[in-house]
Amino acid sequence: MGVPQPTADTRWRCTLCGNLTRFDVTRSTRAVEYVHLDLAGEPRIEEREVVSETIESVRCRWCNAVDQIELVDRPGANA
Repeated sequence: MGVPQPTADTRWRCTLCGNLTRFDVTRSTRAVEYVHLDLAGEPRIEEREVVSETIESVRCRWCNAVDQIELVDRPGANA
């Protein structure tokens, strides 16, 4: 089950300690990348298109609570 991603009007909040700023996020991403290899064989990603992305879990950095995250309104989002 995925965790809802914050939007322009919302942000994450830990329901246990109230943290609003520090989280460890585990996500799965499918992407198409244009990789340019130089003559020495060193790769450099020049273009990246995210095809799909799912947030698998979010852990609070303050209290280590796992998946105790809710979405709350950002200050001034509804102004």
